[in-house]
Amino acid sequence: MKIILFSDIHANLPALEAFFADVESHNPDAMYCLGDLVGYNIWPNEVINEIRKRNIPTIAGNYDFGIGRASNDCGCAYKSDDEKANGSVSISFTNEVVGEKERYYLRTLPAHIKIEFQLNNDKLNLLLVHGSPRKINEYLFEDREEKSMIRIMEQADADIMCFGHTHKPYHRVLNTNERFRHAVNIGSVGKPKDGNPQGGYVLLTINENSSVFDRDSINVEFIRFDYDVEKAAKAVEDSYLPNAYAESLRRGI
Repeated sequence: MKIILFSDIHANLPALEAFFADVESHNPDAMYCLGDLVGYNIWPNEVINEIRKRNIPTIAGNYDFGIGRASNDCGCAYKSDDEKANGSVSISFTNEVVGEKERYYLRTLPAHIKIEFQLNNDKLNLLLVHGSPRKINEYLFEDREEKSMIRIMEQADADIMCFGHTHKPYHRVLNTNERFRHAVNIGSVGKPKDGNPQGGYVLLTINENSSVFDRDSINVEFIRFDYDVEKAAKAVEDSYLPNAYAESLRRGI
C-alpha cells in the first residue's frame, strides 16, 4: 500500500495545487493530511475547500484548532517579540477572512487517526498526529532524546508515528528489544523550515511483508516539489500580513 502523507499547508494555495499535481505521478492508494491548513498566507478558505472536495481524511493542527474556535491563540511557540507580534497579525487576519463553513470544518476535525494493519500474523499500528500523541502543539524535533521518543510511541501503541508541526522532515528508526518503531516527520507543503523552499511530503509504503521485526520492510520516501514561491510570497506582501512571512517562503526558513 502506497500512502501519501502531507501537512502544514498554511493557506499556501500555489503550493497545495502543485502538491496535488505532483502526487498524481505516484498513484497512491491512500492520502492523509496531518493538519495546519491555515495561517500565514491569504488563502485559508481555498485551501480548506480543496481538501474537502477531495474527501481527504484530515486531522486538526494547532492553527486549525485555534481558528476553528475563533481564538486569538494558535498554540505556536514564538521565540521573540517580533515573532509574537507577527503571529498576532497572522491569526487576526485568518480569523477575519475565514468563512463560517470553513471554520466549522476546522472545529470538527479529529485529533488523531490510527490505522491498524494485520500482516504476517503481526499487528502494525500507524498513528497520524499533528504535534505528538500527547499534545497538538508539542514539537518532536529530530534531536529528541531516544528514550523520550520511544516512551511516547510505546504509550500511544504506535509502530509507525507520522507527524508534522516542526516543518523539518526526518525519519528515525528506534530499536526496542528487536522491535522497530518508525518516527517520521513529514515536513511541510506550504511553509518549509529546513532551508529548502520546495514543498515537501512523504510517500509511505507498507507491503505484505512489512513487519515490526524488519526495519527495512517499511519504506519512507521524502519527496520535494517546485511551486510558484514568488506568487505565494507576493500574496503576503500585497496583504497586511508581515513581509517576514514572504521572506521565509523564499528562503525556506
